[in-house]
Parts: sequence; C-alpha cells; structure tokens
Amino acid sequence: MLPTHHDDAALRRSFISVLGPDGFVGAAVLIRDSLVLTCAHVVNAALGRDDFETSTPGPDKVIRLRMPHVDRDRELTGRVDHTMWRPPRPHASAGSGASAAGRLPYFGDLAVLRLGEPAPDGAEPAPFLPERDGHEVTALWASGNTLTTLRALPRAVAEPWVVLDVVAGSLVGGYSGGPLWDRDREAVVGIVVAAHVTSGAGEASASAAPLYAIGLPTIEAELPELPPLAVPMAGQGRQQMLAVLEQLLPGSQSVRKCEERLAAKLCRESAGGAADCYRLLALALSVRRGIPELLDVVRDHLADTGISESPATRWLWEQLLSVARVVSKRDVLTTQQRRDLVGLLAHCHADPADLLRSVLPYADELPRASGLVEATDLLEGYDPVAGRLMPPLLQAVVKIALTEGSVGNAVARDLDAWVTRVALRLGVPEAAVAQFREDVRPAPRDSPSAVVGPRVQVELLPLAPGHRFTFQIWVWDAEGRHEVVLVQDSEVSSEQVVDGIRRVLRNEVQEHVDQALVEFFVAPAWLRLDVDTWKLAGNEDDSDFLLGISRRVVLRSSSRTRETYSGWKRRTKALLSSQPLVLDHRSADPTVAQARLEATPDAGIVIMCCEQQHQNRVLRQCLQAGVHTVLWHRQNHDTETAKRLLDLLKGIGHADIPETVRLERARALVDPDCLTHHGRRLSLLYDGPDHRPPPLAPDAWALTQP
Repeated sequence: MLPTHHDDAALRRSFISVLGPDGFVGAAVLIRDSLVLTCAHVVNAALGRDDFETSTPGPDKVIRLRMPHVDRDRELTGRVDHTMWRPPRPHASAGSGASAAGRLPYFGDLAVLRLGEPAPDGAEPAPFLPERDGHEVTALWASGNTLTTLRALPRAVAEPWVVLDVVAGSLVGGYSGGPLWDRDREAVVGIVVAAHVTSGAGEASASAAPLYAIGLPTIEAELPELPPLAVPMAGQGRQQMLAVLEQLLPGSQSVRKCEERLAAKLCRESAGGAADCYRLLALALSVRRGIPELLDVVRDHLADTGISESPATRWLWEQLLSVARVVSKRDVLTTQQRRDLVGLLAHCHADPADLLRSVLPYADELPRASGLVEATDLLEGYDPVAGRLMPPLLQAVVKIALTEGSVGNAVARDLDAWVTRVALRLGVPEAAVAQFREDVRPAPRDSPSAVVGPRVQVELLPLAPGHRFTFQIWVWDAEGRHEVVLVQDSEVSSEQVVDGIRRVLRNEVQEHVDQALVEFFVAPAWLRLDVDTWKLAGNEDDSDFLLGISRRVVLRSSSRTRETYSGWKRRTKALLSSQPLVLDHRSADPTVAQARLEATPDAGIVIMCCEQQHQNRVLRQCLQAGVHTVLWHRQNHDTETAKRLLDLLKGIGHADIPETVRLERARALVDPDCLTHHGRRLSLLYDGPDHRPPPLAPDAWALTQP
C-alpha cells in the first residue's frame, strides 16, 4: 500500500470521481472552476451507454460527480459540452465513425463536462505540463482512495498515447479519465485512457501490464476549444520581468488595459481597477502559454499607443523577450499560434527524427518524438545557438514547409505564412527568415541521380499466367541501409503482395511512409503487369490502399545486360538536355522501334502509344537500347493520348516523374464520371538512372547511380 505524498495536495484538490448507475465508473480532473476533463468512454459508462458510443449526450443527460478529497458527501452534476466531445475512434481524423469489431480506438476518447453548480470550497483546477522527462507518475482509482494508488514509469510516447509500465499497485478498471500526477514537477501530465491486460491474467500480470494515457499535446490538439490550462507557478526570472513591465507600462491605465485584454484572451476574470503589474504577470503565469499571450498583449498595446518604435521602448522590449525565456522556457507560442501549427502539421509527412537531427545538430542526445506535433512541441524549449536569429522551432517549420513543397503539398504556403507571422511576433527579422529559408533550400532536383525518401524494392517472380507470385522485399535508404525484410516462397495472390508491402511500410521504413518509393523489379516478359492498380482488400483500415494511388509505384527491369549498359549510360548523361521520344503504332514492328531508338541515341524518356498486343515488344526494344523511362497507357494509344502524356512531362525533372504519374492516377480516381481520363491505366517503367544498388545487382558493372 502506498502512502500519500505530501506534494499530492494539488492532485487531491482537483481529483473527481465519476459515478454510474452501479457505483464508480471512472475518474476526472477539474481544469477550470466549472470545467471537468475526462474520457468519453467514462461518460458513456456513467450514462449506461456502450463505451464506444459516438453520439453526443444531450443536455438532459446528467453525469454524477464527487470530489472525495474536498467534500466527500456532496454530489455534483455535470453535462457534456458538445463542442468538446471526442468519442473513441479508430482513425486520426475526427468524424470517422464508430470503431468496428476488432479495431482499437486509439484516437479521441476525450470529454469536457460543465458543472451545474460551483465546485466545493477548497477545490482547485489542476496544473498541467507535458510528459517528456520520464518522471514517475501516480494515478488514483475512481474513488480517490490513496490505498489504490498506482505508480508508473513512462516507457514511450507513441502518438497519440503515452505508454507507461506499472511499477506498483494493481491495474483494474476504474482508473480511466483520472489524472496522471508527476510528483517531481507537481503537475498533471495526462489522463489515463486504457490498459493492456491479457485475457485471464492474474493479479501479478495485471500489475505488470502497460498503462496508456492521453498526453497534454494530444489533449490540446483534440480539443482546440479548450480554454488555456493552469500550470505550476514559475519562480525564476519573475522579479526581472516585473521590473521590465513596470518600465514598459508606466501608469495604471496602461497596465489596466493590458490586464483586461489578457484576461479576456485567457477566459479569466479581470481585476479591473485593482490591476497592477504583479497581477498582470500572475495572470500570465497561471495558465499554459500565458507568457506568450502576455507578450502578444504588451506588443499590441505598445503599437496602439505609438511608442513601440522609440529606441528606449525597443531596448526594453528586447529585455522583456529575453527574461520571458527564463520565466517560461518551454512555451514560445500563444495558444492560437500553437493550434494553427498543429492543424497544419496534420497534413504534413516529414520525418520527425530527421527534422530534429537537422535542427539540433549540436545536441548530445536527440529527444524522442513520435510525430511532427511532438517534435515541434519539444523544439519550443530550445534557444537559438549563438549567432543565429532563427530559433530552432521556426527553423523546423521552415524545413517542414520546404519538404512538403518539394512533393507538391499545398500546405507548404500556409506553413510559410505561419512562420512569417510568428517570426514577427517573436522579434525575428523577416530578412533573417528569408535568408535561412534560402540557406536550407535544397538544390533543384534536376540531377538524374536524385533520390527522394526511402525505397521499398520488391523482386517479383510471377508464375504463368501472371496471377500468382513469389517475392522478396528489400528496404534501402540514403543512410546506407539495404537489407531484405520479407521473403515469400509460396505462391500468393497480388492482394497478398500488397499486404506484404503495406506491412514493410509500417514496420521497416523509418521515414514517413508517404515519402517511400515502391519499386517492382520484374523480368521483361512481365513489364506490362498492372502492379500500380493492385489493391489491398479485406481490411477495413486498408480497403482504400491502392498502390499506384497511395504512393509512387514504378516498374523496373530485373534483367539489364552488359550489352545495354553503354546505351543506358549515354542516355543518363544526356537526360537533362534530351527530349522525350514518341513511339506510336508505326513503331510496333521491333525493327522500326529499334531504328527509331538508334536514330535518337540520347533520348532517355519514351512515350509509348501502340496497341496492347505490341506494347511488350516495344518495351523490350527500349530496354535493349538503354532507355530509362517509358510512360504509356495500357488501353488508349491514339494521338491525343500521346500529346497528353507529353504535356504531362513538360517542365518537370526526371526525379519528379513518379510523383507526377501518381497524382494523375489519383485525379482519375476522384473523377469517376470521366472514363477517358488519361490517368486511368497509366503505367511507368522507371529504370534508371538510380536503377538498383547491390545486392540486387551485384556485378561490378551493375546499374547504380552514375
């Protein structure tokens, strides 16, 4: 049995028990004088509904609550705030519906209740901090009885949940919705959401089972309407900040205006005529991201009064920014700035580990981050290195924007606009942002050897007539990894090939899977396999996983010869200056195709437009001539199709062709009424210049990057 810790008083003053028809069903935590945070499935249980019910409880549905450590005998009531109801769901996007049988609801499962009457005297909203330091945490069972306290150690942050190992206490139902309390930092770092207990496990197994929690960054991302949460009161730098504020805001009128504006932004009650610099700072210190909000308010006030450009004011403002980083080391962004960024990052696919490595090259040990949201949250705690104006957070967002822009993601422009706005508020000159962006902007990808992202390489061995396959899958990345990760020796269908690729993308690819290039290596006789249209079926989550739509998929030949290598190398060197060659129905005869290819020895890209029965012969001629890339439509072969495919390749580099083709396939898919869209049944042989590295091609002359 675990004794009560003397620093747990703040936890007990905010702990709430949730009652159902037959007793305690879970816990909750007071986050404002009239707001309570818990899990949606706890609310469902309290109302006698199914745990995974998604419909919002109506205003007539009342949840019974108690605060056992403040007033054990008083029963409170709460109703769900419909704007902050997030039922459990199996997908990252909200509104994706209920969890199907066998699917785990790893997302959502949050609810905010509004109390019908004031909280009892002695109740206090809990302070919150992000979980990132690996400190031991405690949790209370639904009744709040300290004899049923759990102790746990964080194992990993696997967005959107935090995984913890229970080190003391028994893990049973009733902890859900309750606060996880970090005793060292005296703050709530998340709320308990689930536990993994093997069916039939005894008490010993239950004690060692993993515990899952929803961390603060996920809570804030899931509930953008949530008012700012309280934080532990800061101490260091407070007197310095008071001294600067008193000089920047002379006179009671300036202070009162700033205090009223800040109170309104933080949804707090203003002190009115009693406002002074001390109360203004205390108000900012009382909530998460309050210091950035204070800086925003003071900046706007100085601009409104017209004194922001005076030398004395500018000097004092720089002093205020400097001491603010001492008082609030972790928080740089205001609540709205952070929410805007989180919303944009939901559409981004940059790799968080690579991002941290590039932004913090001087760090002895990189922090772990499971996603871009967590990575940017961590970077708020880092100051710029000496001689650099750009803080690591802004550097990271600039890099994310460049990465997304390189693959045509429209969110890149919004990220750039966000950086411009925030940099202005942080005092970073616009010229510094522009210079940094140009310094880190990658060189134009017009080099024939450019490779973007990891590569999943499938050596495919079809069995006649081409409906069954054996295969092996390799993973190759720019850091030197190249190894076989999956081998299938028995005959399987195309769906099982796609399932294997999907598993490799999930389990083996370190970078974000959306950046991976899937390469099929097949013998020339099978180059017309429509692998880009293969689909993963039978699994609800993956039912829309269509290879050529979901990612860049290319065909490559597994049998280049020494005789074709010289032509391949010559066309590689001329790739930047040569024009695509069209081989139409007149080139269906192999001798004609050979003559056309010999007449244009520098052409590395061919547009093939001939009948289906002749396409394989023309593809063989292209391979023998050393052609790198062949683009064709498996069904249409008229003049108009050839013109459209030529237009498709205009103005893009060779390395961008796979993504361009993928986008055309996707456009055809979203336009089902247009049966003639040239994106339908579009195929790509993309056989160089980064053909394939050893060991797939072990000979000394093998087609590697020239």
